[in-house]
Amino acid sequence: MQIAKNSVVTLDYEMFDADNKMIDKSEEPISYLHGGYDGIFPLVEEALHGKAVGDTVDVMMTSDDAFGDPEEELVRVEPLDVFPADIEIGMVFEADDPETGDVLLFRVTDIADGNAIVDANHPLAGMAIRFKGKITDVREASADEITHGHAHGEHGHHH
Repeated sequence: MQIAKNSVVTLDYEMFDADNKMIDKSEEPISYLHGGYDGIFPLVEEALHGKAVGDTVDVMMTSDDAFGDPEEELVRVEPLDVFPADIEIGMVFEADDPETGDVLLFRVTDIADGNAIVDANHPLAGMAIRFKGKITDVREASADEITHGHAHGEHGHHH
């Protein structure tokens, strides 16, 4: 079966930075609903269209195609007294965005002079990314998956 709109695609992937250093890989295969449902990077989805089980893709993406460019307003300096005493670089905290009400995840990137620098940008924002994937399964999506706009089942989303 070839990948087409409303296929559920399962794949293993690896992602590399501009220096070809691996920055992420699937521990378990991932599944997404193919056909513009925002389940995977659009350029990767385009490369996967028409492929079948066993096929591979190798896609270079600019930061715009991947995780976007870092946004300055998502980097904040906060006094240490608003954090737990055991705060460390790399810790992640949730906070509400006062403008949108969305929950943002802020990573602690630095601690100095009684303050913590926190950043809600994706850790890979601003990076060009190379995405390599190997298709392990393709099947038709169920009516429920199409209605919900995402894959269900073993490697997809569960309700």
